[in-house]
Order: sequence, then C-alpha cells, then structure tokens
Amino acid sequence: MTVPQKLAALRAAMQEKGVDGVYVPSADPHMSEYLPSHWKSRAWLSGFTGSAGTLCITAEKAALWTDGRYFIQAARQLAGSGIELMRMAQPGVPTVEAWLAETLPQGGVLALDGMCASASSVEALQQAFEEKNITVKDEDFISLLWTEGRPAVPATPVWMLSKEQAGLSASEKLAEVRQKLAENKAGAMLVTRLDSVAWLLNLRASDIAYNPFALAYCLVEQDTARLFIDCTRVPEDVREELARQGVTLCPYEETRSALSGLQGPVTVLYEPAGTSWAMLRAMQENPAVQHKAGAEPVQVLKGTKNETEIALLKQSHRKDGAAMVRFEMELRRRMDAGETWTEMQASDYLLSLRCAQPDSLGASFETIAAYGPNAAMMHYAPTPENCAVIEPHGFLLVDSGGQYRDGTTDITRTYALGPLTEEEREDYTLVLKCHIAAARAVFKEGSAGQNIDILARETLWRRGLDYRCGTGHGVGFVGGVHEGPQSLSARGTAAFVPGMTITDEPGIYEEGKLGIRIENELLCVPVCETEYGKFYGFEPFTYCPIDTRPLVLSLMTQEELEWLNGYHACVKRELAPYLTSEENAWLEKACAPVEP
Repeated sequence: MTVPQKLAALRAAMQEKGVDGVYVPSADPHMSEYLPSHWKSRAWLSGFTGSAGTLCITAEKAALWTDGRYFIQAARQLAGSGIELMRMAQPGVPTVEAWLAETLPQGGVLALDGMCASASSVEALQQAFEEKNITVKDEDFISLLWTEGRPAVPATPVWMLSKEQAGLSASEKLAEVRQKLAENKAGAMLVTRLDSVAWLLNLRASDIAYNPFALAYCLVEQDTARLFIDCTRVPEDVREELARQGVTLCPYEETRSALSGLQGPVTVLYEPAGTSWAMLRAMQENPAVQHKAGAEPVQVLKGTKNETEIALLKQSHRKDGAAMVRFEMELRRRMDAGETWTEMQASDYLLSLRCAQPDSLGASFETIAAYGPNAAMMHYAPTPENCAVIEPHGFLLVDSGGQYRDGTTDITRTYALGPLTEEEREDYTLVLKCHIAAARAVFKEGSAGQNIDILARETLWRRGLDYRCGTGHGVGFVGGVHEGPQSLSARGTAAFVPGMTITDEPGIYEEGKLGIRIENELLCVPVCETEYGKFYGFEPFTYCPIDTRPLVLSLMTQEELEWLNGYHACVKRELAPYLTSEENAWLEKACAPVEP
C-alpha cells in the first residue's frame, strides 16, 4: 500500500472503533532510540525513515514532528503523502500535544499503543487534554493494519562480557543499583531500557541493527533480580553465569504480570520517559505497589566509564583509527587517479576495513557518506540505488563508527577532495574552531553540557550561524552510539565528572550546497584542584588525522594551532603500532604541524 492508502485504511478502522485520533511515536516497548524492524511503525505508516519523529492522524489531518537533523529528509520523504511536516522548535510550530488538543473534538478519543508510548508522553497528552475532556485509550492500530511483511520480533543469541572485559561483574553492578534504590527510598525497579539491561548484566545480543542489545527487562529487588527474556535464545553457559550472579530467567511476556503480582508493600522506582504507559499501569493496578517517578540510576552509572572500560575504549579507537587512515589513503589514491567511486562504494569499503579489525562486530550506526550537497542532510545515508559519484572537488563528509568487543566508536571527518571556494574553506575553518573550543574547555566541577555547548557555538553565533542539533552525546561501551545522561546541548543538564565520554561534533549545513562536520570523542578528566574547587577538562581519544588542506590559517589563533598540532602528534603516537611502514609514512604527512 502507498502511504495515502495506509492512512485511508487507518481512518476507516478509527471510525469503526470510535476513535478520533491516533498517536504513533518512534518507540518500541523499551523506549529505544533505534528500533527493531518489528516496531518501526511510524516509518511504515508515514514513509519517513529518520530515527526520530512522531506521527499523529485524525479523521481529516495528519502531521509528523521531527527535529532539525531531519528537516530536509522528512520534507522529501513526506512529499505527496498528505502528511504535514512539523519542524520542531521552529517559530510558529505547535507541539504535538498542543496540535492534538486543538485538532481533536471536545470529548474525543486518542488511541495509542500503550506498550510503545512512554509514561511521560501520555502524561503530557492527558494534561493538554484536560480542558476538552479528551480521553487517551490503549489501542494498537498498527498491529491491526500491518499484517503483511511485518518483520518478526528479534531473538538473536545472547552472550556476556566477562568481568575482565566490563570491569565489574553483574552482581557488583546490581549491588550498585540496589544502593541507588535505597538512596531513593525504593525497594525495586524495572529496568526497561535495553542499553541499561545490557550494561547491568553484561549481556549482549544483536536484536537491533548496529546496537548489541537483547530485548529484555530486568526486575531488580532487594534480594532478587529477574531477567525477562525469550529464554530459548539463552545458551547454557550464559544461563549458568547469570545464575552465579544472582539472576533468575523468566519468559519475556510475563513482565507485566510480574509487576501486577509484586508482593508488598514495596516502592517501585520508575523513569517516566523510559517506562511504557502499559508497564506503569501494571504497577498502578497493584495495591501493594507504591510507584515513584525518578531518574533511572543505571543510565547515570554506565555514563561514567570505569578504568577497564576506558582502557578498552582507547584500544578500540586505535583499531578504528587505523581503519580510518586506510580509508583516507584509498580515497586520496582514487581522487588522484581519477577513478570513479560512489558514496555507497566508499561506505562499503570503510565497513570492510572495520570488519577486518580484531573483535569487530560491524558498524555502530549506518554510515553517513555524503558528498557535496548531500551532506547538508545531517543523517543522510547512501543506498545502491540512490548515491552520488564522488568527484575531485568540494567536500566528502563521512560520519561512521564501529562496534567491537572492546568498545564502540563514533567519528566524523570532512575531506577536501580538490579545489574549494573561499566560502567552503572559511566554513570548514569555522567548524574546526568550534570543535577546538569545546575540546580545550576547562570547567569547574558541577558544570553541565549546556554550559560547554555555548563555547562550541560562539564562533558561529558571532556570524549569525548555528546548527540545528546538539554539539555532542555520550557513547556506550559495547553499547549504543547515543547514551546519556551527559550531552553537549542546550538541554544538557547532567554535570560532567571524570570518566564520562562525549562526542564533540559541531557543523555547518547549507541546503543544496554543503555539510561540514568534525567529530572526536572526548574523555572528561581532572585538570586541577585549587582553593576555588575542582576543575575538569577533556582528553580526545579518537585517533585520526583532521584534514588541514582547507584551513584559512589567518582565522585561527596560536592556541588553536597548538591544540591541532598537539592532537596530531598524539594521533601519530597512538596509531604507529597499528600501521605498516608505508601507512605510517602517509600518516606523518597527514599530521604534519601547521604553521601560521
């Protein structure tokens, strides 16, 4: 069916069931950012394939909200669908809640799948609907309509990281969580987020593309821990190890009944944004349970890497940097030789280099290999049917990452392929200045991402420029390429502490012209302690040369050039053992000091 045909079928079902609107978020039962194909309902219904978006349908209207990363892509994919694009956070654009409250009739009914809508999103809807007495109903219309070709619920084999690989055993991590629960005066918590379950139990699988997670919940109580998972996928050695760590296996589909059957009285901590409305209602229906909203402690614990994780992350970045060096060498060779290379071929070649590294698990997200104007779409990805030919002029932006058994990487480089305009050179230099401003930041204990985000943007703001996304995000350890609680953005309120990692990826994006981004991962480290308190800074642990060809040196300060030259000296030192003599000779030139 086409998108208009799907919307027509949905509206017919809505009329039959007496529903005035349907709310379709980008979510699965675990509120994941990246979804198993089975739950890509919003993409199936709308045709918009970006990772973030909310679709709302009424009898006469349909609208989709997404953020600045996807404005260009969404406009193209929604064309002719009958769905209006709502560019989030732009002047005059209503929120999802405000639009529904205005559009739905007095006393109307909004339906959503309670397993795939967070408790916080439903609460926000209910508050917006109070004046018009609109009811929110748990009704899964997607399963009613998506009957052909829907991918199965994934159940890949699970495996575990050892304590030597993770730094802490599952039982030690459970003890930390129980301590956090006690501090919150709670006796239990359902761990719902897949990355949290993975970190807590050192459990990994391949249920979601690029994300090494298993569909599972973990119910942590004071003396017990129950893992709800498809038990047929758990090998015997993993079962035995989980049992030694104090974890009992239960069928995945019994999670809700376990909450309904909890013996009490017991206070259950839950994170509204990470817990589905259906799971919250299961707690609310149990008279023995007092539910308490609060921050999810696993996210905070895993956001700060231990010494073992840090050492292994650096190791994975050295391997990743070697792959990136080989990629750039081949890119330069092809451009110099006048050989044809498409974005898709470049993407595939880079993936092959990563997969050749020891302990590779593949890519950590879909590679963004974007030439020229395609790079203006922040999350553009080429396909064999739709990709540009890379030519020896302008820029190629490559945002990519690897999953390894010893870490997860995320890196962006923008390569000058030949002649550039003065505007292109200036834009590139401005982006690097923004990158260096964040990387060189020194900040007092208690400072959060929203403080440092300003430092990164200030160079662009002086020229009336900006980018419609955050400056950086946390990255997991053999985990998701996006994680919190830390972030470099206007919404980044989590204070940085040593051990936290963050990406540093400012950019300039001009539709129809270009996209430029430079990204390293940074580790928060102590700098000094004085009578005024503790001060922290960042150490880059992405090891890969930054292209210096486009730089307008007159725009750079001496301190910025010293940082760049110091970074390149580090890259040469860290990658030398991973490269051949020929590759090291190439790297020596790529990392040559830049003089004003």
